[in-house]
Amino acid sequence: MTKVRRAVGAYGERVAAEHLRAAGLVVLDRNWRCPEGELDIVARDGAGTLVICEVKTRRTGAFGPPILAVHPAKARRLRRLAAAWLAATGVQPREVRFDVVSVLPQRQGPARVEHVRGAF
Repeated sequence: MTKVRRAVGAYGERVAAEHLRAAGLVVLDRNWRCPEGELDIVARDGAGTLVICEVKTRRTGAFGPPILAVHPAKARRLRRLAAAWLAATGVQPREVRFDVVSVLPQRQGPARVEHVRGAF
């Protein structure tokens, strides 16, 4: 991965975390890694809902909205990673929800953010 792509991804994750906090979610973990991969953001929504949030950032909309990058194989991997996070932390939520936050930086002003709850 290039430095530019890494920087764009880190920017998108910061913007997404702030967006989630502003929406009332509590960020529990960021960039959690295990041998199988990484979870971008793990958050709590309300008292009993754990939210696994995949963040997708693109510099332009030329290839469509960033959410299109979350394909079925990616969704399956995120489910496995969520199970690994739950096992590692011992957290026992009433519900687990999978969200996607798309971040599209703008030439001027704040990035355009789309938060899809229960995306898969």
